[in-house]
Amino acid sequence: MSCPLILHLQDSLEYWAYFRFCHHNRPFGKLAAKRTQQRLSLISRHLDQRLPLPELNTPFSTERNSLAPDDLEYKPIDRSVPSSIPPSPTTPSSSSPPPKMSSQAPHNTLLIPGPIEFDDAVLQSMSHYAESHVAPGFVKTFGETLSLVRKLFQSSNPAAQPFVISGSGTLGWDVVASNLIEKGENALVLHTGYFADSFANCIETYGAHATQLKAPIGERPSFEEIEQALKAKPYKIITITHVDTSTGVLSDIKRVAEIVRRVSPETLVVVDGVCSVGCEEIAFDEWDLDVVLTASQKAIGCPPGLSILMLSGRALETFKARKTPPASYYASIGNWLPIMQNYENFKPSYFATPPTQLVHALHTTLSQITARPITERYAIHRHASDRVKAAVAELGLKQVAATPENQAHAMTAIWLPEGLAPPDVLPGLLKRGVIFAAGLHKEVATKYIRFGHMGVSVTDPARSDIDKAIAALKEALTEAKQAKGL
Repeated sequence: MSCPLILHLQDSLEYWAYFRFCHHNRPFGKLAAKRTQQRLSLISRHLDQRLPLPELNTPFSTERNSLAPDDLEYKPIDRSVPSSIPPSPTTPSSSSPPPKMSSQAPHNTLLIPGPIEFDDAVLQSMSHYAESHVAPGFVKTFGETLSLVRKLFQSSNPAAQPFVISGSGTLGWDVVASNLIEKGENALVLHTGYFADSFANCIETYGAHATQLKAPIGERPSFEEIEQALKAKPYKIITITHVDTSTGVLSDIKRVAEIVRRVSPETLVVVDGVCSVGCEEIAFDEWDLDVVLTASQKAIGCPPGLSILMLSGRALETFKARKTPPASYYASIGNWLPIMQNYENFKPSYFATPPTQLVHALHTTLSQITARPITERYAIHRHASDRVKAAVAELGLKQVAATPENQAHAMTAIWLPEGLAPPDVLPGLLKRGVIFAAGLHKEVATKYIRFGHMGVSVTDPARSDIDKAIAALKEALTEAKQAKGL
């Protein structure tokens, strides 16, 4: 209950602000009145704090399951003053249709393997007003977001746990390497391109041994090779890059997981799904996976900045059974697990401040994705991929991933004609308003380009991104060949 002095001060401030509004802001009409009242609400909030607030529920608290909220929902006293000011001609009436969503500024179409183009609603949600990360509104949004992550991964097992942490997809590697494998233990890394090398380096940074099972560029290790490697010695984890964006190679996660469970059932199955979650099929529970890590900026369709993981109960028990402490502080599952559990149960909690605007954007895109059956989304990406790959073949070009079963559905890595390099073609695409990526695999980077076709660019029927890109590719290649005399 507020004291009389505070109430008097609130009333005085609001009266003075309203007096100034009446005498100095008349030309702005109801819009100015609305802004003034919003500002007064902020002033009132600062003057009407109901203290003391409960202690924050942190991972270092003795009690992590407190039912008391960390931030009390504020319900301001209604002190609105009826306005006699006539509406401005520019102020829409209540009967007017709602304004259309503002379109994005004109820009070249980004069709690389991530980041990708974003839906207007996702970008609008980034403009959410500032709020506390332990306020009731944000706690609700974050809790719902974690539940939506479960739907995205097709997981309903209560023993599994989703994580959404500020960071890039690379942070997911650190979470795995610093929590699920210990110094001196073995990891089997299936190599289909650049990102297997990087994941192996991350694992070795924390003192574990990474054995890479490599395939020729554009291919993937055979199932027979994987089975033989698993029989050769015990591995704590096996890592598979679902889609390696350096080559466009797609791995068969379901089949690999079946082999692991049959040959080495104690080995944790870890999937790098940075460029697959949201466009390639992943059934976390059904396929008996242990970790899928991804990022916000690819097929999920959210701006960069969020590391997203799904961990099985078996993975969490492996962490709890460690002989040594986690090798990372920020990436420690021990620090993040109670935070994620609390937020998912709509309890405010704190270890490190989450990026509130990005969480709102993720909530928006996941709500869009899960509003329809996820199988429809996979089918849309397959259809778009078929169109792109057919167009590439019509141009007489070949893919880095040579066989259909190895080809990803959200990107295509395209060999350039002999005599051409990425700098010969990419400027021509840019001139036509389209952005592709150059090669990434260190051994052949100058010989190919990469075309990303995922997310809103293929799921929004009102967009013509793919048609525009195919036409631009044809013209840019013709122009580049002529310039080189080919």
